Amino acid sequence: MTDTITAGSILVEKGRHLPKSLLLQTEPDSHGWAAVKDPRATFEKTIQEAGLTFFFMAGEIRTTVFGFNRQNALRAALKRLIAGVKSQHCNSIEITRVMGKSFLRVPYVSVSAHPRHLQKGIFFSANGAGSDPELVSQTQSERKANVS
Repeated sequence: MTDTITAGSILVEKGRHLPKSLLLQTEPDSHGWAAVKDPRATFEKTIQEAGLTFFFMAGEIRTTVFGFNRQNALRAALKRLIAGVKSQHCNSIEITRVMGKSFLRVPYVSVSAHPRHLQKGIFFSANGAGSDPELVSQTQSERKANVS
């Protein structure tokens, strides 16, 4: 997966209820995330037809990882970015920049991204319920069970 990550790449957390027509590319060490293989226009059309909303979260997140192996450094950078996205309760990430440089002859990779959130409904919900009545009732019953 890391060899295909470039600016514009979208990664989605696996296990989300996604349309079956959506093509995702995964690797064994992808930490439960998959890259969208479809062209962006096809991806956006597919999720719109499925009644999903793809939220854009303001505030770019960035990380830099030093390392002589570019693939390992990129993998570590993605792992850090994914942790940041999860802390914002989002389930997708859009890579905005991947840059490799060196400092004092030590190579590094700098990756920037925006958290994204894919869910049913037009209102952002960190648990993914949005405005789907079935999911909202499930989360309300879960809350009641946790309080008891």
